Amino acid sequence: MTSAARIALIAAILFVSGCKMIGSEEFTGPRPPVPESSRPGPINTAGRSATGVDREGEPTTTETAAVTPDIAALLEIPELELTPEPRSRGGNRSEYEQWGETYRVLDTSEGYDERGVASWYGEPFHGRQTSSGETYDMYELTAAHRTLPLPSYVEVTNLANGRSVVLRVTDRGPFHDPDRRIIDVSYTAALKLGMVGAGTAAVRVRALEPYQTRVGR
Repeated sequence: MTSAARIALIAAILFVSGCKMIGSEEFTGPRPPVPESSRPGPINTAGRSATGVDREGEPTTTETAAVTPDIAALLEIPELELTPEPRSRGGNRSEYEQWGETYRVLDTSEGYDERGVASWYGEPFHGRQTSSGETYDMYELTAAHRTLPLPSYVEVTNLANGRSVVLRVTDRGPFHDPDRRIIDVSYTAALKLGMVGAGTAAVRVRALEPYQTRVGR
């Protein structure tokens, strides 16, 4: 083998090895989070909801250097203050369709109280646009819901361990297994609820004041 051929072979091996290190084929679980000082920048994926049609796929993400997650600091993030807000310009149509199903947005969050399954979403959607038009941040206390007005405030309680967290609903979803799952929560919310490892949990979701006024038609 000539010197040029050897160089070409070595370069090809290094390229393939590098792809395996950062690729998604061999990744089977959520990647570890990064602390505030090392958060990844926004992912350049325009125009899609964080919980939209790409949820079951493998979206491209921005890789960052491996760091030790500061879980203790995330668990100490204070509870949200309930603040009256205008409805978001996005995500509040009276009805919308997703994966062949039609969903009707509630006129108000007042009185909403439901039990079901919660799931959580993290890094692959970090930095993507939510249905409300805001940018999804996996480290904030937010959630996705199919029918509550955006934004709304809810208290989510893990029925297995009694842990609760107040979240601001900013996105639509979950659309996978909609007969069971009623809410998708952020990574930090999942940490506080003690459901990161399991991925899902039986929960109670209860709307909190300030309640939303009627959705404009």
